[in-house]
Amino acid sequence: MGVITRILSRPVNKPYRTKDLHSNEPPFLNADGYIDFAPEDVENPRNWSMGRRFFITLATVMLVMNATFASSSPSGCFPSIAESFHVSEEAAGLTITLFLLGYCAGPLIFAPLSELYGRRWIFYTTFTAYLAFNFLCAFAPNFGSLLVGRFLSGTFVSAPLSNGPGVLADLWNPVQRANAMGGFAAMLWIGPSLGPIIAGFLQLKKDWRWSFYVLLMLGGASALLMLTIPETHGPTVLRHKAKRIRKAKIPGYENVKAQIEDNQQGLVGVYKVALTRPWIILFDPISLLIAIYLSVVYTLLYMLFTIYPIVFQEMRGWNAGVGELPLLGTVLGAMFGGLIVLFDTRRQQKKIDTGVKQMHEMTPEDRLPLAIIGGITFAAAMFWFAWSANFNSVHWIVPTIAGGFLSTALLLLFVGFLNYLVDAYLMYAASAIAANTIMRSACGAAAPLFTLQMFHSLGVGGGGSLVGGVATLLAVIPFMFYKYGAAIRARSRFNPKGFKPPAKDAEANPTGAVLEDPNEGEFDDTESESSGSSTIGEDEAREKRNDDEKHSDEKHAGHKRDEAHAQPEASASAEKVKSEESV
Repeated sequence: MGVITRILSRPVNKPYRTKDLHSNEPPFLNADGYIDFAPEDVENPRNWSMGRRFFITLATVMLVMNATFASSSPSGCFPSIAESFHVSEEAAGLTITLFLLGYCAGPLIFAPLSELYGRRWIFYTTFTAYLAFNFLCAFAPNFGSLLVGRFLSGTFVSAPLSNGPGVLADLWNPVQRANAMGGFAAMLWIGPSLGPIIAGFLQLKKDWRWSFYVLLMLGGASALLMLTIPETHGPTVLRHKAKRIRKAKIPGYENVKAQIEDNQQGLVGVYKVALTRPWIILFDPISLLIAIYLSVVYTLLYMLFTIYPIVFQEMRGWNAGVGELPLLGTVLGAMFGGLIVLFDTRRQQKKIDTGVKQMHEMTPEDRLPLAIIGGITFAAAMFWFAWSANFNSVHWIVPTIAGGFLSTALLLLFVGFLNYLVDAYLMYAASAIAANTIMRSACGAAAPLFTLQMFHSLGVGGGGSLVGGVATLLAVIPFMFYKYGAAIRARSRFNPKGFKPPAKDAEANPTGAVLEDPNEGEFDDTESESSGSSTIGEDEAREKRNDDEKHSDEKHAGHKRDEAHAQPEASASAEKVKSEESV
């Protein structure tokens, strides 16, 4: 496995294996005396070649593609499932509901494990289990076993969804990461849209089991890519490096440690935080409003897989395969949204390159223009789709184009709000995103259970207008956060350390002190930077003080180097100690 990884994921002009250790070259330590990455350390995932980081990002996004594609795939063959097991089509919709409920396990179970043991082996074990339970679904002898297989496959494939953003945070700086997050978010919309299209055509010539055969084929191909993903979790890489240094017995560094090795919290403590803090943060004003908004967005996404068959199969008389093809409009819309994210990222980078704005001057509210555009487009596109799809006299391309703009809006909302959550909560970002993921997954899981009856009762125009009305009411949220977000964050109990409230709030908080969580001391070891956690938001804080910290670290390392040279053992051991572990 290691050979395959090194061949297929070899960086350009940099060794894949960890760099060699010399007894006369002491390791780089941070100000606290823990092993750390040197400024140009080839073992730091951020210093890997652009090509290698892009390849790892692509492999990670493909794992996410499996999760999202599998979530909606059975929706294209509900009639076949219902006929095969003698159940109603509403009952067949449980295959999607239970799969999405399994998504809730990702941030609660697998994300904490990845912070302790790294990303790589979590991917390996969970994706293998996902393939095994997909096999159960493909050959399910009865409806109950199909539902059990769907719930468990959704549970295990949630690991790439929860750990994927962590991999992106490991590889890219805050500005570059926006592009990677755009690709990640695009898969959240493209995958579910492609699933029903393929399943619909399979139902015409084959039976419902073929939709699961396709999932097994896609999963098998993705597993080969998965084997090429190296460990990217910085604290885990440093733990491996510390073990090698202790084994090498470099004079003066026989007991050197990585910071993560001194984490006294343990697995029980980590899960105590993982299972409690998301629910506390969920009711913080920013987190709650964004969770409500994205829950509506996610619910609509899975409603579309019932709405499109009503519009194009029931109303226009198209067959199961052709009737799903208009979903390609949502795929193109997601791609267009990704291009908008790319343009916005380049705009932000240009400001930094030209000196208009420094990296540390960027505020969380700088992420919101995407969500503002998405909120307006969401409401307008929903009314457009509803009333153009309501009449068969309107050409089919009109609601298809409306669906494309709807997909663009949903992606912009998703990217804009998730980036805002990360920047607003920093070291608490993992819990904020976990709460958001659980709430939106639970709401999306309910969509197949009521959408059919809702649109049959209200009609496409009425049902779509109801969703559009809700979208119109919610569209004010990004505007509100853009104007008042700084003041709201200043009063939050989860406001990150170091954030200064605006001057106009000085009277309300005359000391300028941060309003901190009274339980912060209990929780800090899990998601704070000091524990080595690699959530997306931590890097923002790290970037802001990087220069001063590196300067201090270099002086400290230089002092250590002088001590090492002064010891007699150093002159007697010049032999190179080869590295024994790859990253």
